[in-house]
Amino acid sequence: MHVYGLVGNPVGHSLSPPMHEAAYETLGLDARYVTFEPEPSALADAIAGADALGIDGLNVTIPFKQDVLELVDPDPLADRIGAVNTIAFGDSASGDGSTSTDNTPKGYNTDAAGVTRAFERHDIDLDGSNAVVVGAGGAGRAAAFALADAGSSVHVANRTAAKAVDLANDVPGATGGGLDSLDRIRDATVLVNATSVGMEAPDETPVPAEYLHGDLAVLDAVYTPIETRLLREAADAGAVTIDGAWMLLLQGVEAFELWTGRDAPVEVMNAALRDRLTA
Repeated sequence: MHVYGLVGNPVGHSLSPPMHEAAYETLGLDARYVTFEPEPSALADAIAGADALGIDGLNVTIPFKQDVLELVDPDPLADRIGAVNTIAFGDSASGDGSTSTDNTPKGYNTDAAGVTRAFERHDIDLDGSNAVVVGAGGAGRAAAFALADAGSSVHVANRTAAKAVDLANDVPGATGGGLDSLDRIRDATVLVNATSVGMEAPDETPVPAEYLHGDLAVLDAVYTPIETRLLREAADAGAVTIDGAWMLLLQGVEAFELWTGRDAPVEVMNAALRDRLTA
């Protein structure tokens, strides 16, 4: 049996198990997806233990995405982003399901693919787009690099302007500023909310409604609630809206494909995820 899972603290809220296990069942794979919740001080032991036990792959979530970098061999994208959310061990460590001659666990960042694949899924061409990313934390970093690599011109807006500028300095061609720079959305074609605004307080939005318009495609990384105030106001303005479940789904799809070398049953995984979100 192949064993995959999620390491984080806490992980009890995770929607990854039903999504991945639906894929295993559909493809007839002898595999299980389980969750692990080590104390932060035990992260290195947890990763070493997973490797020793023959676990095939792990997703990584808060608060370990940065700390795990020093415990794996990150691929170039994960290294640039400065965070790993997917680890492949042993035979999965090549990233294509084939045997690796290097026993070092490999680290990837599939959050970036979650962003680009979400836009692709909605027929949005990112090449040549003018993008604004709100937030300069982990999700913002993944989004900014993903969009820039896809050919977008990226501006990062963050409550702490210095943090946005620091991120922009790492991303080729990007610019950064405080929330007073959100008026750039008026001329943008792509908008990503990479903050948690709208999750803790569903009636809040990180973007003034007057900046939204019909030439925008808006991705909100928040998936609880599935329809945020930002997405409602964007839809009212005529924008294409993409809820955060797409990003969650498609980063998981990318991880599944890295681990197994198989095409993921995307529709099955999507149905399992949305069933759980609406339960």
